[in-house]
Amino acid sequence: MKRFLLSFFGLSMFIACSTNSVTGRKQLKLFPEETLQQQALTEYRSFLSQNKVLSGTVNKDAEMVTRVGNRIAKAITDYYTQKGLASELNGYKWEFNLVESKEVNAWCMPGGKVVVYTGLLGITQNEAALAVVMGHEITHAVAHHGNERISQVALAQGLEIAGNIFTSGNQKANNIFNNVFSPTAQVAVLLPNSRNQEYEADHFGLDFAAMAGYNPKEAVPFWQRMASASSGSGKPPEFLSTHPSDENRITRLNELMPEALGYYKPVGK
Repeated sequence: MKRFLLSFFGLSMFIACSTNSVTGRKQLKLFPEETLQQQALTEYRSFLSQNKVLSGTVNKDAEMVTRVGNRIAKAITDYYTQKGLASELNGYKWEFNLVESKEVNAWCMPGGKVVVYTGLLGITQNEAALAVVMGHEITHAVAHHGNERISQVALAQGLEIAGNIFTSGNQKANNIFNNVFSPTAQVAVLLPNSRNQEYEADHFGLDFAAMAGYNPKEAVPFWQRMASASSGSGKPPEFLSTHPSDENRITRLNELMPEALGYYKPVGK
């Protein structure tokens, strides 16, 4: 029986492993993207209803978040379309919201549901740095990092994958989903991004920001400010609690800069 189970899980992983069309890395993806998008939309709506969302029509920072988000979304859509991968973004209905909170944080759920916290803007300080952060977070979604993480945990816990498992009657499945995607878990997330995922988010997030017309060079001073915010208070900003900023990050960003600058064309030029 034990040998059968090992064979079953091994076969499941083989079948569910696929090569990401953009990053080129093999990923375990057990769940249909549309299933995660539906569940994410429910969580997103719930989060917005319980927090103070700033209107882009009366708040210049909220308008900036929407503007940056729309430009990055267009850049990503154009990039995927040019590569013949437009179907990868099926179901994406982009939304960008600025929420009033002292937390230094931002995130993106499957389907393009994005939130930026006002506390982050004190460290981004300019629109290009905000684009770098939003590009990073959006990359986690379009690169299916959440699906990969939730699949790994589901497989490890022997969770039966059948149909829409995220129902009120499947508490185990919902707990796993919430630990990965729920906004309430974003600060103290139990399933942090892997080193590969973070590197991919830095890499393609930088490129997407550049494609959207934002200077990718703003990434380095932004992460330096994040490091200073961490060392100055003795406690890392919330953003860093789920996004490890090791000493190699800035070095890697500088290595990626020539590629990103190749995509960079300032807005209006």
